[in-house]
Amino acid sequence: MLLWLADWLKDYIRAFSVLNYVTLRAVMAALTSLGISLLMGPWVIRRLTELKVGQAVRSDGPQTHLVKTGTPTMGGTLILLAIGVTTLLWADWSNKYVWLLLAVLFGTGAIGFYDDWRKVVYRDPKGISARAKMFWQSAIAIGAGVFLITTAKLPASTEFIVPFFKNIVYPLGAIGFCILTYFVIVGTSNAVNLTDGLDGLAALPTVLVSGALAIFAYVAGNIVFARYLGLPHIPGAHEVVVFCAAICGACLGFLWFNAYPAQVFMGDVGALALGAALGTVAVIVRQEIVLFIMGGLFVMEALSVMIQVASFKLTGKRVFRMAPLHHHYELKGWKETQVVVRFWIITMMLVLAGLTTLKLR
Repeated sequence: MLLWLADWLKDYIRAFSVLNYVTLRAVMAALTSLGISLLMGPWVIRRLTELKVGQAVRSDGPQTHLVKTGTPTMGGTLILLAIGVTTLLWADWSNKYVWLLLAVLFGTGAIGFYDDWRKVVYRDPKGISARAKMFWQSAIAIGAGVFLITTAKLPASTEFIVPFFKNIVYPLGAIGFCILTYFVIVGTSNAVNLTDGLDGLAALPTVLVSGALAIFAYVAGNIVFARYLGLPHIPGAHEVVVFCAAICGACLGFLWFNAYPAQVFMGDVGALALGAALGTVAVIVRQEIVLFIMGGLFVMEALSVMIQVASFKLTGKRVFRMAPLHHHYELKGWKETQVVVRFWIITMMLVLAGLTTLKLR
């Protein structure tokens, strides 16, 4: 919206033309979403407390978590509000990727919201059935894939890119592209949701991965940089930078209230939506493998659950003391803050490893 206003005003005041630079709008988007989160956070927490939207804690988990019982959850609504308002303010409304990302964000957010609502308001510990949740997540992911394949203008927009190599590219075709998009979006959505189990654990890694993906989006959207670095040029991908910046600011603001000891939890409404958004960004900029590297923490958390379930069903034994992985280390004697900070450090190293693929080709 502000970009449209600036385009109109620049004919009268040339200074407004500076808003055509996506880097400036990205910085302003991060600051705006951060400000919204910080300013609206106390009000959202009070409203959630008044509605008695309290977190239920597993009795079989670490006993230190029992003090978290009743802490307001569904705080992800604050994150989605900040991202949505900020993106509409600073992004280019004529860009198709902006609307796709908002649709995926709020679509999966709605699934998480209903799931959380059933759990905490109707006291239904199961929330939405796993089948129903997977169905709607799949519908959104496949819809995103169909949208991207039907609106693609260049073959590079749908090819599978292998990092660290300049010339290893695989054409996927419509069906292959939609299948890949499905697994990336749904997988990342559920992986981030599984990671969101400790105070601040999911928020900062989301900031780090989103910030790194913003760099890839900027390069992909710039034909000069894309050619120089050997990355596919995706016309219009530069606007994704504004969306990623909004995620960074919103999650940092949320972390202010979610840091140990948390005043509010993200809930499925935030975790499912953020994971799906990250997956969609990776698909747009054709960096699915890089997302797998940089989001290694999310991958480890998801794999720990899959391994635990498979092992117990096949052998009757558990590989980990408790899944997801962060609970395993808590039961081994690590303090919650130790787990969180150490997992943050791991994410920082993985993000740096992912960023090296920009040049090492």
